[in-house]
Amino acid sequence: MIRALVLIAVLAASSASAQDTVVSASGAMLRGLDKVNGQTVDVELGNGETAEVFGLDVALGDCRYPADNPTGDAFAFLTIWEQGKQQALFDGWMIATAPALNALDHNRYDVWVIRCITPSAD
Repeated sequence: MIRALVLIAVLAASSASAQDTVVSASGAMLRGLDKVNGQTVDVELGNGETAEVFGLDVALGDCRYPADNPTGDAFAFLTIWEQGKQQALFDGWMIATAPALNALDHNRYDVWVIRCITPSAD
């Protein structure tokens, strides 16, 4: 509940700082971390696609960015679950500039948003 309130406060503050309009990107760049061996992997996902990140399946619903600052931030809607399981470990928005605000809670793996795939970033 506290996480949700903090997320709302951050989104409200960012919209108050002249970032009123957001644009949907064609996809997102995500980074995965295996906390046991320290290995990282970068994954590029299109909207509506699912990819394997270590032992997790990650689905990208949408990636949005501020229209006036495409490289300023990224907001990605992710659904993450362990391979072969039905229950989602994470289902919600992750923010690139504040990855700990609404983070995946997994004992071995971590996934976070790096950026949206924008025309200027292709």
